[in-house]
Amino acid sequence: MSIHPSAIINPAAELDSTVTIGPYAVIENGAKIGAETEIGPHALIGGHTIIGKNNKVGPFTSIGTPPQDITYAGEDTKVRIGDNNIIREYCSIHRGTVSGHGETVIGNNNMIMDYCHIAHDCILKNHIVLVNNAQL
Repeated sequence: MSIHPSAIINPAAELDSTVTIGPYAVIENGAKIGAETEIGPHALIGGHTIIGKNNKVGPFTSIGTPPQDITYAGEDTKVRIGDNNIIREYCSIHRGTVSGHGETVIGNNNMIMDYCHIAHDCILKNHIVLVNNAQL
């Protein structure tokens, strides 16, 4: 495991022993990050997030933060990300809502380019490319 000394990792986060965490990244309570995944500098991984194996998360990305939904009242919803995804700089991926699926899901082998937003309850399957600034 390679964790930069400036990263803030909650002790309750579950990190595989092969994870790499960059400078100033924040990993919250309850986050789970799989083997060979790399989290870039200043990224935020929320506590209701499960990330699979061999993913690359770019700098300043925010994954697993609360949904932008006025009915959201702090419920325990999730983000689930599969394997072999590339999530580039400044992307945001929000948790699901109880009135939706309860989770936002990203499958395997996807590329999500700079500044993309994946809103609550979205489901992306496999081998998808979202170009810069795509908003779902």
